[in-house]
Parts: sequence; C-alpha cells; structure tokens
Amino acid sequence: MEKIKGKAWKFGDNIDTDLIIPARYLNTTDPKELAKHCMEGVDSEFFKKVKIGDILVAGKNFGCGSSREHAPIAIKACGIACVIAESFARIFYRNAFNTGLLILECSDAAKNTETGDELEIIPEEGKIINLTKNKTYFIKPLPGFMKEILKDGGLIPHIIKKYKII
Repeated sequence: MEKIKGKAWKFGDNIDTDLIIPARYLNTTDPKELAKHCMEGVDSEFFKKVKIGDILVAGKNFGCGSSREHAPIAIKACGIACVIAESFARIFYRNAFNTGLLILECSDAAKNTETGDELEIIPEEGKIINLTKNKTYFIKPLPGFMKEILKDGGLIPHIIKKYKII
C-alpha cells in the first residue's frame, strides 16, 4: 500500500450514514453521482472543496446508522484517500473495506487533527504523521487479508481475482 499525503477535513462524533450521503440520493449507485453529495448533511460545500488524496478525520462512531454501502462509496468517489476516526460503527467498518476505502482507527490522531492540517499516512508502517503539527501517531498495521482486499479495490474485485471468476 502506498503512502498517502493530503489535507485533513475534520468532523465530529456520531457522523451517521445519512449525514455522509442523505437518503434522498440512494436511488443511484453511480459513484460519481454519490460523490457530489458526500458529507452534504454536514457540509453542503464539501464536494466542491475536497481534492483527490485528501483525508477525512472524525471522532467516535463514524458511519453509524443504516448499513448502506453508498456511504463509503461516496467518500471514496469524491477523492478521499483515507478516513481516520476515533472509532467506526462496525457495519461501516466492514463496508469500507468491502468497497476498497482505507479506514484507520487512531484516537490520538483524530483528536489532535484539525481541518487544513497536512497529513501523511504510511499504512505499511501503521504510521500517521501530522506534518502541520509535527506529530506522529501509530496504529496496529492492517492484517494481510485486509490489505489484499484494499489493494484489489474491494471485496468483489478481490474475490474475482483470487478465484479467477471472470
């Protein structure tokens, strides 16, 4: 997994899937269309401000609410390279990996990062560096099978590749 470097976008606790992608947009599965409404429930201008490779940072229980896969798809499609949070709702956690979105739990990094901070993430080393504040945080490196799923772009592409289905 490659190093990630981008601007942080900070959000609070209990950001539910309806804030990530409001239910009125669930009539499509087109990632480009979902991206236009990503985080609209919290910041209606988010899609216009975020750049490819940026990093979303949040507090506790990110992705709570319904089990819609639209939420991590929207986040990934709008260019977010990684989500760092104090904690994730379990169904969102699994859906993120299934859709190929890198997420990392790191309470210290989440608490001490602000919007605009420049972050560098080295997934292989379990390292998050806040370049703005000159602080380094460590997480447990991801298990090998999770890295494989992410590298392949999500669970379905991983299964297709692994079992040579198509």
